[in-house]
Amino acid sequence: MKRGELYRVGHPSARDPKKSRVFVIVSRQVLIDSRFSTVICAPIYSAHDGLSTQVLVGADEGLKHDGSIHCDELVSIPKSALTNFVGQLSPQKMQALDLALRIALDITN
Repeated sequence: MKRGELYRVGHPSARDPKKSRVFVIVSRQVLIDSRFSTVICAPIYSAHDGLSTQVLVGADEGLKHDGSIHCDELVSIPKSALTNFVGQLSPQKMQALDLALRIALDITN
């Protein structure tokens, strides 16, 4: 399990009407490799509003349809729920994800 990997999670929450949703792992690798049972993830939705906190993704990342990573909606997901591997972000998409996360969390360099 690595930062930038995409996983399909079944029934991610009671509030989510979809039967499953794809998430990208955004936690730092040290946390992912640790004994902690959860990791921080960002959901992928088919909607794209053009916000600077969203990153476009699609077939190149293993998805069937185009969508976007929504960095304003980070969630903690049990590692045990991340079993259905979908794909991985390219280095260019990881740079875009890092920027979107900095914007979402109001982190300046």
